[in-house]
Amino acid sequence: MYIAQAFNALHEWWRYLVGIFIVVIAVIVGQIPFTVAVFLQAFKNGDSIFGMDESKMMTLLEPNLNLFLMLLSFAAGLIGLILVVKYLHNQTFTQLTTSRKRIDWKRFWFIFFVWGIVSSSIVIGDYITSPSDYVYNFKLVPFIILCVIAIIFVPLQTSFEEYLFRGYLMQGIGVIFKNKWVPLLVTSLVFGLLHIANPEVDKLGPVIMVYYIGTGLFLGIMTLMDEGMELSLGFHAANNLFTVLLVTADWTAFQTHSILKDMSDPTEMGFTEIFMPVFVVFPILLLILSKIYGWTNWKDKLFGKVIEPAKEHIKIKDVL
Repeated sequence: MYIAQAFNALHEWWRYLVGIFIVVIAVIVGQIPFTVAVFLQAFKNGDSIFGMDESKMMTLLEPNLNLFLMLLSFAAGLIGLILVVKYLHNQTFTQLTTSRKRIDWKRFWFIFFVWGIVSSSIVIGDYITSPSDYVYNFKLVPFIILCVIAIIFVPLQTSFEEYLFRGYLMQGIGVIFKNKWVPLLVTSLVFGLLHIANPEVDKLGPVIMVYYIGTGLFLGIMTLMDEGMELSLGFHAANNLFTVLLVTADWTAFQTHSILKDMSDPTEMGFTEIFMPVFVVFPILLLILSKIYGWTNWKDKLFGKVIEPAKEHIKIKDVL
């Protein structure tokens, strides 16, 4: 039902190609301030950004400024996507978000706080059991500035990714192929592969893609089973926001004035950090959510056909 809503909008395949092109342009435009700032700082330092290691590039700017400029591109992309949905597809924002008549913000906040508590507990627990792997990184003024930037812009970043993959592409691919498993797999793979340029991949190796693709699959399953994006939006926002505020590392995409800094060797990460979330934590969370929200008919919701709703025809005799 969630994917089938796209049939009520303008859904020709070429519109999605044009829409993606417009969104990509919006993201590129949003990246201009970051690129200019990095280029100027590198020039000031007597360096060149051409051929520069990405992890070094991320440290050229002050961390709060770096985070703000990086997140601008996602905000620009979200604006571009909203305009595409409204003017190119003639679709409402609610129809892109959920099959319900209204966006269910209770679902959003429920998973936001649940995963925020769980993810924070994992970090705090690891800090308690392995304190030598961390250094205390807290500085009041930079942290307050970080909070302002993160609370405003991180949800824009995560919302852009969710609306692009679990919303726009999920519905677009679904109405084109008229099934659910193709958009679920394609959006999960593309979501994961787009993280391949992250510094984490260089440090941890290709195995980290299991986590990224697995996370995309988890978010896609939540969206299809719940007939809406509220849960995926809340989960993704909590995951990134609490991580940005709690812990940073020299080898991650977001290097911030967080409370803790992870000093452990990333090459030693194994089952617990990469495989446990995908194969243990996420399935358990899906099971819990299925009990809370009464999910049933998993086979049809994940692998069934996408059927175009029957259009109502008004007969002349009905209006005379």
